[in-house]
Formats: sequence, structure tokens, C-alpha cells
Amino acid sequence: MKLHLSNISDVNVFTGYGEGYVMVNQQRHEQSLVVLRDRLVTDWQPAGFDDLTAEHFALIAELEPEIVLLGTGARIRFPRPELTRALIEARIGLEVMDFQAACRTYNFLAAEGRVVAAALLFS
Repeated sequence: MKLHLSNISDVNVFTGYGEGYVMVNQQRHEQSLVVLRDRLVTDWQPAGFDDLTAEHFALIAELEPEIVLLGTGARIRFPRPELTRALIEARIGLEVMDFQAACRTYNFLAAEGRVVAAALLFS
């Protein structure tokens, strides 16, 4: 699916997604990543939901977003609360959703100027 967003320049946006990939600014990505308005973290290490650790969320907390959209693949899966402690302590919101909803919601919030991070898991 292609996504279109207008009136945004110099901001990372999802321009498409499909089975096993996302497009950020027309560039294809096929492994877990974190997308923020002004940067991409392409070396975010969890290969999938079952690989998530507290350290993965601590890294996201260091990026200082207001809210994190965790895209957990084709279905919604909630991480254990002890894994997300760094976000809670930093008073960073966490929304868990499927992969596609995370992409769409990120674009909407980024267009509003929110400090949002989309953390996407491909499996």
C-alpha cells in the first residue's frame, strides 16, 4: 500500500508498506527499525517480538520521544511491563498496534508536529 502525506518537508514519513517491508521516504526497509521525524535507527536489534528486551526500550527512551508506537507485526502483541520500564520512568507514552496501523498513525502524528517514534518489528 502506498501512503501519501503532503505539506511535510525534511520529516521522515512512511510512503508505503507491504508484507515484510516498509518504505520511509521512498527507501525500502526489511528489518526492525525505529523511525523518528528527524532520524532513522536502522540498527535496532530485535528481530521480532520474542526478541524484545528492556534494553531495546531503554534505547528508544534515550531518543526522547513523547510517544512510541510499537508495531508488532500482523497482530497486536503486548510486551511485558518490566520490558517497558524505561519508557514508564521517562514518562513516554506507549501505544501497541499492528504494523500497518503504526505506520499510518506515525504519519498522522508527525504531520501534527508531535515528537513520535515508530518502533517496528517485522516478525
